Amino acid sequence: MPDWTSCQDLPRAHGGPLGRGRLRSEPADFQVEEQLGFAPDDEGDHLLLWVRKTDANTEWTARRLASLAGAPVSTVGYAGLKDRHAVTTQWFSVPRPRSDLPDWSSLAADGIEVLEVHPHRRKLRRGALTGNRFRIWVREVDLSPTELVARLESIRARGVPNYFGEQRFGHADGNLVRAQALFAGTAGRVPRHQRGLWLSAARSQIFNEVLAERVRRDDWDQPQPGDCLQLDGCQSHFSVEQIDESLRERGVRFDLHPTGPLWGAGAPPTRGAIQTLEDQVAARFPGWPEGFAAFGLEQERRALRLPVRDLTAQTNGDWLELGFELPAGSYATVVLRELIDWESTQN
Repeated sequence: MPDWTSCQDLPRAHGGPLGRGRLRSEPADFQVEEQLGFAPDDEGDHLLLWVRKTDANTEWTARRLASLAGAPVSTVGYAGLKDRHAVTTQWFSVPRPRSDLPDWSSLAADGIEVLEVHPHRRKLRRGALTGNRFRIWVREVDLSPTELVARLESIRARGVPNYFGEQRFGHADGNLVRAQALFAGTAGRVPRHQRGLWLSAARSQIFNEVLAERVRRDDWDQPQPGDCLQLDGCQSHFSVEQIDESLRERGVRFDLHPTGPLWGAGAPPTRGAIQTLEDQVAARFPGWPEGFAAFGLEQERRALRLPVRDLTAQTNGDWLELGFELPAGSYATVVLRELIDWESTQN
């Protein structure tokens, strides 16, 4: 069994935690608002529903919407999965009923509020969002306001390491344990969806380990010779042999980000010392690179740096209130861990 690094032990980029607090004492302490990046069509055979849900996960909410709309759950669309133990607002799509609209208010008892309804031409697809806006309250904190201001400025200037959060790996890293069984051929018959979760977790772990090495070297946010750089806000990336002043300047203003590997068939597109580092990290996981290829996965890239936009913070007694925006596919907890340690009331 490979010896992997748990999320709690990954190195921080901005120094140790400034204090400790309690997270998710109640759902309203963790609020997420989805950002789609496009407007409803206002015509078509589907409905876009702007839904606020409390202490309810996305898939369960989709089943409730399907039941009320009299449609198969497979026809319900959503752009991304959201936390259960939170108040989250996100878009869903359902087929447009041929008769009267359902009484959406009947879902209130389940913690589901339909805030807006718009006709739309197509089913909402996974990954269609551009990002999320977070408002988070941490209770029972005791930290220095001066240190907090300095840490916030550092995060605004450099971003944070774009680690995959612990949700990716399951309870006690169970998804990684099952991925190891999958690669060893001892997992038995596994549904395709479940297999995909385990493979994603294993790829994410190698990415986290590469990023951890870059954080230790303190070049996780700075383009290096041989890096594969990603344009901000899209998946386009390109390899560079040397770094000139223009590339350094574009890195400083968050136009370009160094990337790490989401492992698959073939060699990573990096060069020189960066490729050597990535190969050395992957070699710590015998059988995993070959397993990814055997299951048809190709090399992909993910930004090592996560810009934290519109970052605000307020303290009130023993409360800390945070607000920020993150791009799709990133985790609010990796921002929090650069500020504080926490205990979570909900697991």
